[in-house]
Amino acid sequence: MPSSGPSIQQKPQLSSLQILWKGIVISGFVLFLFYNALYHHPNNDNDLFVPFIAQKLPASSPNNVTSSPTNLSHIMFVLVSCIRTWKYRRPYIEAWWRENKTRGNIWLDVAPTQELLPWPSSSPPFRVNEDIKKLKIYPKLVNAVQVRIYRSVLETFRLEDNKDVRWFVMADDDSLFFLDNLVEVLGKYDHTKYYYIGTNSECIKSNYDFSFDMGFGGAGYALSYALVEALASTIDECIERYPHLSLSDYLSSSCSADLGGDLIIEKGIHQIDLRGDISGLLSSHPKSPLITLHHFDAIAPIFPSMKRTEAVNHLMKPAKLDQSRLLQQTICYLRQSNWTFSISWGYSAHIYESIFPRSILRRPLETFRPWKEDRPPLFMFNTRRPSNDPCKAPHVFSLEGVLDRDEGSSSHGDIITTYSRSLQRNLPACSSNGNHSADPIVKIQVFSSSTGRKEAGRIECCDVDYVAGKDIANVKLRACMKSEVLA
Repeated sequence: MPSSGPSIQQKPQLSSLQILWKGIVISGFVLFLFYNALYHHPNNDNDLFVPFIAQKLPASSPNNVTSSPTNLSHIMFVLVSCIRTWKYRRPYIEAWWRENKTRGNIWLDVAPTQELLPWPSSSPPFRVNEDIKKLKIYPKLVNAVQVRIYRSVLETFRLEDNKDVRWFVMADDDSLFFLDNLVEVLGKYDHTKYYYIGTNSECIKSNYDFSFDMGFGGAGYALSYALVEALASTIDECIERYPHLSLSDYLSSSCSADLGGDLIIEKGIHQIDLRGDISGLLSSHPKSPLITLHHFDAIAPIFPSMKRTEAVNHLMKPAKLDQSRLLQQTICYLRQSNWTFSISWGYSAHIYESIFPRSILRRPLETFRPWKEDRPPLFMFNTRRPSNDPCKAPHVFSLEGVLDRDEGSSSHGDIITTYSRSLQRNLPACSSNGNHSADPIVKIQVFSSSTGRKEAGRIECCDVDYVAGKDIANVKLRACMKSEVLA
């Protein structure tokens, strides 16, 4: 039944979508007027009036991420020593320190004595640590010397010589650095975030005694600028939290961990918690770039018939030409003789009178002993036991010299490293592989490219040129072919 009431005419209603679009258009127009008012104002100096988003970005700093790659000037070294040891260990530091190029200091417990003066420019500048007796926690410290060592990073930061610094690198006075490789490895990481980069001990017991999460200071460890900046305001508070810790490295690990900085291990950093002859380790180095070595006074000289410092300087000769290949293991074969050549570039060359796959030869020969005697397992890596089996024992050759054939020439050439026989093997030929003795060989020449660095993390292959009965074998390094098998 039709309604008898008066009829009311309905107005059309706007849909929700239409209302939304109308609001967006009006808001956009208002923002446009506001923006133009700001940036076309006659008094706008572009400093006061900046976009809202830009105001939210952190203030510019010399240590912000930039597009420039990391270089040596971005690294601040914090080296620790004492008067008692510096006069003996100074040659280890001077072997790698680059005058007027490397930045940092050697921190001492007291001012240098007269016998150490005048201070040579070939050494890092010295600084004397603050007297930690002023710390209120001092009476409770288990090892005050270790606290002095750790606070060196704080004292370095407070020198306010931090322009463009991205990394602080802690190390001992007998640590040997390979700077080009260090720069390359640190360049992988963002220094504006918390990073703590180092390595464990080679020995299981040392890690067990202290910590598997600790970077050993003799090997050297790197702290990003961001982490050191945070530590600088909390180090003394952290020392009060851990007065019972007896090792500066453990203290560093704990303080960094409490800020969220956990250890990242780089395999090219080496504590060398070993004794005796470490040639087996150096002849089967991981394919990571070599960054540091340590503990030279606790091991045999790394080259035979040399004193320790002389041997270190000998290793630095190939290092000055090509650190990217230094100690990198390259394996190739002379099939007609059933020989395997294993080259540790810039250090040693081995010939085996058998065909061995890389999976075997990448394990170091256990020529060394652990830092402390203990029950097996001893080491943090797999090893091979030395053998008197003529089919397993290598002929050993050590670096004799290095020549840059490109030196003084505009043409591209090779770097030639020469390795001479260290000792006679005094074993018969391997009878099961055809009695092909390598005894006649007295030298091995290795040819590598003098142009560009080897790509980190990739192995190279090689070819052998040898005429039976001759006393020299030539090895040419090259890129591995696709799917090339080393076996």
